This record gives sequence, C-alpha cells and structure tokens, in this order.
Amino acid sequence: MVRSYTVFFFAAIGVFIIDQTLKELFVEGFYYETKCITLGYTLNKGVAFSMLSFLEGYLKWILLLLIVAAFGYINLKRYILKYPFVLGILFGAAVGNLYDRFIHGGVVDYVYWHCWFDFAVFNFADVMIDLSVLWLIIINFKKK
Repeated sequence: MVRSYTVFFFAAIGVFIIDQTLKELFVEGFYYETKCITLGYTLNKGVAFSMLSFLEGYLKWILLLLIVAAFGYINLKRYILKYPFVLGILFGAAVGNLYDRFIHGGVVDYVYWHCWFDFAVFNFADVMIDLSVLWLIIINFKKK
C-alpha cells in the first residue's frame, strides 16, 4: 500500500515538475517556428478548445473541486493501489494545469500544429492527460 502511494506521488510530482519547467520557458519568451509547428506562449482561459472560458475566475475553483473529488473517489475505491503510476501521471498533469490557472489566470499552452490542418494549442500536461486516460481505457478493456 505504501509502495503504491509512493509511486503515485512521485509520478504526479515528476509530471508536475516537467510540465511547469516547460511552461516557464514559454512564459519567459521562448519561441520556435517551423513549417508545421509553432512553439510559443498562449494563455487558454477555458478548457479544451477554450470551452467554458465564459466562466472566467470561477473555472479554477470548479476544476479544483473536480480534482479533489476525483482524488477522493479513486482513493476511496482504492484505484491508486491498482494503477498508481498512470493515475499519478493523470493527477500530476491535472494539477499542473490547475496551478497555471491560479498563477497565470489560465493554462499556459505552447504547441500549435498547423500543417495540413489546424489543431488546438496544447501543452505537455494535456498530452499526459490524454495518454493516461488512453492507458486506463486500454488496461480496463483488454481481455483478461
């Protein structure tokens, strides 16, 4: 049990540190552009694709409650004991984006793909959230 919580917290802290370090580079002005990708600072005041941005300052508090409730649920159901690493990645990324909302007033995004089609601007934490959710889906739907 202690091992699972240790793995969870180290995964979460590791993802959070990587996420915030990368974001700091772009907040301080790092910019790089090629034909297909632009790496540059953007502030997203909503959630995915800037949805719910009309909630302004309330959004960070709603998301804080959702993250705390999700943590309480996975802890109560003891999912941390089954999936400590992947849930640590998920929560570290979620807390990284939440931290941005409190410090910067929105989520710091910096990766913009614009070759063949325009895609939303995103960041490392967004990728980690997507990968961890996909990982959980695969784990739970594969044949036993």
